[in-house]
Amino acid sequence: MMKVNLGNTNIKVSRAGFGVLPIGPGQLALPLDEGARIICYAVEKGINFFDTAQYYHTYPYIRRALEMMPGTEDIIISSKSLAETYEEMNEAIDHALSSLGRETIDIFLMHEVRTGQLEEREGAWKALIDARASGTVKAIGLSTHHADVTAMAADIPELDVVFPLINYAGLGIRWGSSAGTAEQMMDSIRKCKAAGKGVYAMKAFGGGNLTTTYQKALDYVFGQPEIDSVMIGFGSISEIDDLINYMEGRMEPDYNPDTSKKRIHINQGDCLGCGACKSICASQAIFWNENGLAEVDQSLCLTCGYCSYACPVRAIIMY
Repeated sequence: MMKVNLGNTNIKVSRAGFGVLPIGPGQLALPLDEGARIICYAVEKGINFFDTAQYYHTYPYIRRALEMMPGTEDIIISSKSLAETYEEMNEAIDHALSSLGRETIDIFLMHEVRTGQLEEREGAWKALIDARASGTVKAIGLSTHHADVTAMAADIPELDVVFPLINYAGLGIRWGSSAGTAEQMMDSIRKCKAAGKGVYAMKAFGGGNLTTTYQKALDYVFGQPEIDSVMIGFGSISEIDDLINYMEGRMEPDYNPDTSKKRIHINQGDCLGCGACKSICASQAIFWNENGLAEVDQSLCLTCGYCSYACPVRAIIMY
């Protein structure tokens, strides 16, 4: 697979990356060696760029895969943390290094930065700057679902890379406290690219909800010249094969993956308990759980995906 420079970082990454979240305990909870073998398979197919996070608890899968493969020097790992303070971010970086068995990590980000949080998490950002200066991290930046935050990232001189949410339907995109659009996010991404930032994109399938329009979703993100790489959340070898077939132009024009076994889930760590999904669910499949958060009754769910469009924070995913 073709490798490209990630902005001005001189870090070469595959055009498609591997989002490791789905194989971990938050979604599929695959056995360690099974998940590691999927990572190894991706490397065999030319993918060298892997996204993880402190929050995902997937470091063991990557470390096991690195142990299973000879010559892993060109594998690029990006991680991130929700840390707010200097001390918390340093602990997050140290945890990543020790868990992955590496002396340096290629990219480390402030995870899911929302409007107003750049100031609130100033200590964490200073820790990233210092980690890059010390050589424990090669490039720093932020991940975000917010188009306004992405635009602000372009004007931060110390920032190397940005990891924004973008898909053709605008699922999960925010602007401040309101819903954002794909057009707003792309305008912000273009601003980052013009400033020399590396850009790699997340949620091309809107948390799995756009998988039924597989090629349309991929055409949109890979068709944006300002996006260096696109992270795809893989949970199986067959999903990697689909992506490679698409990238190499071997996919039949009417092909879409089988999604009949996929189900709607609500990420409890992201849910705001706002009720937007519950209000729109005609089958009354969404209920309040004991924590006051939304949850899905699978016996009633029709997997229509309407709730995912209503969710303001992309807490609703399909896997």
